[in-house]
Amino acid sequence: MYRPKSTIEQWRILQAVVDFGGYAQAGEALNKSQSSLNHAVAKLQHTLGVQLLQVRGRKAYLTKEGEVMLRRSRLLTQNVEELEQLAENITSGWESEIVVATETIYPKDKLYNALEQFYPQARGTRVRIEDEVLTGTKERIIDHSADLVFVGGEVPKGFPGTSLESVGFSAYCGVNHPLAERAGTDIPLDIEELTHELQIVISDTSQSPQESQGWLKAEQRWTVSTFHQAIDILRRGTGFCWIPRHIVASSNAGDELVELNLSALRNREVLINLVVPRPNQLGPGATLLRDLILQQYDE
Repeated sequence: MYRPKSTIEQWRILQAVVDFGGYAQAGEALNKSQSSLNHAVAKLQHTLGVQLLQVRGRKAYLTKEGEVMLRRSRLLTQNVEELEQLAENITSGWESEIVVATETIYPKDKLYNALEQFYPQARGTRVRIEDEVLTGTKERIIDHSADLVFVGGEVPKGFPGTSLESVGFSAYCGVNHPLAERAGTDIPLDIEELTHELQIVISDTSQSPQESQGWLKAEQRWTVSTFHQAIDILRRGTGFCWIPRHIVASSNAGDELVELNLSALRNREVLINLVVPRPNQLGPGATLLRDLILQQYDE
């Protein structure tokens, strides 16, 4: 079994000498005597057989070898700090990881704003964000496989949700699709006419998908994994698809897609709710993140 020749404290002292510009300054910062720091660095160099510092005048300078070793030592001390922080988190009940499941239609700007505020207080906790589609988010609520869930539409019974915002959908086709010719007229398109067109749909990520949301009456369907894939197909003049308007706006495809002028369901709205599947077991990190998310909607 390998036994280290150097210690974390020796590397920490070397970093301080470099960062503060000398032994005297580092001694003040670490509340140690200059001679003890000098001895620690000298012993480290002797043990490794590598000269790390050169003293010119009253200031210590890194050698080329010292620059390489210093960079690697910073990773070492950072890893130790994170390891000890993790142990403290576990002891205090702070989570090592927070899982956030989001309905893929959810505009994530406010979530990202909350995460920016969360990061300085995160105490090393990792955050995993996973997109789900349709009943996939409901499944994450029911099986308790996420700490926070952004779900679109109806919330599963027994799980209270907090309403956040509505997401607007419209039906789109490519500018070269025959349906596009009708889009610019005052004559609305009867929605039943779409039953004979190719519909592009986004696959439900649930293990037991339920076709309970949206309009799915077209005789021909192509199923894709993301709205971005659907947009790429529409750009080619193939099929139509209901897409959140904010996704179209951010896709740089606005000039290549046409919103269909439908007689019904032209503007569908889906309400996004934030659900905590296990509120009595929500850890301090997830609680903080939840509160920061809700604050985004109070501003």
